[in-house]
Amino acid sequence: MSTITKTMTSPHGNVSIEPKAVRLYRMSTSEHECPWGLRAINLLNEHGIDFEDVRLTSPEEVAAFKTKHDVPTTPQIFFGDYRIGGYSDLADYFDIEPEKPDYSYTPVAALFSTAGLIAAATSIGVSGFMGVSLSMLASLKLMDINSFSESFAKYDLVTQKFKPYGKVYPFAELLVGLGFLSGIAPLATGIGSLAIGVSGAVSVFKAVYIDKIALNCACIGGNSKAPLGVISFTENAIMVLMGATLIFSTVSARPVETQSTLFFREAAIAQVEAMKNK
Repeated sequence: MSTITKTMTSPHGNVSIEPKAVRLYRMSTSEHECPWGLRAINLLNEHGIDFEDVRLTSPEEVAAFKTKHDVPTTPQIFFGDYRIGGYSDLADYFDIEPEKPDYSYTPVAALFSTAGLIAAATSIGVSGFMGVSLSMLASLKLMDINSFSESFAKYDLVTQKFKPYGKVYPFAELLVGLGFLSGIAPLATGIGSLAIGVSGAVSVFKAVYIDKIALNCACIGGNSKAPLGVISFTENAIMVLMGATLIFSTVSARPVETQSTLFFREAAIAQVEAMKNK
């Protein structure tokens, strides 16, 4: 094992660290291989440092580790009993510039801007904007459905329990989008939008804000560089709102339609009776 000696500033002042063992704790589950853990591995290997790779293979193990060491995220690197920190802290320790997340919001902005312009040009309103947006999102997923399904399974709770859902999802999203555009089967469209939105919002919230996993969002396809986060959560929240609104408007309109039908039926019967009496 390579010997590392370096003076660092710790909560206890400047200390000289000569670790007898280097340990890397990182998330490595069947659904998610932490990219920052892999970067930390590469960094240690580049500096010729032997280390123990401690893989946390379940959300329960990750949660227990975070609680035990009072840390918000993984990976975490220890030199002996001294905790260096995460990947960025390890890079700072070696006096090198840490890699930045390879994220881009450009595809998301382009898609929703295009959908907005189409909605404005055709005067189809908010419902039409949702229909165009969802249809475009579905088409991107369907271009490489296997890649999407693999990426989606890293954070979607339904897909983690029922794998085929990852390949069904794009078709369901397309049907909901077409439902918003056509106005056909509004109740089914509203229920579909609500169900997909709730499931997606819960999955994103858990992955980002509870598990604190750094992932790319699969919303615009499996090879997307858009980060999973507030935009993904907002998209699903809008689906929930639109679905609930459509369900409410459809259900509340039914009694009015029934009363209208009864009125015209009674009027027709009265007219027939009047003609008989003549």
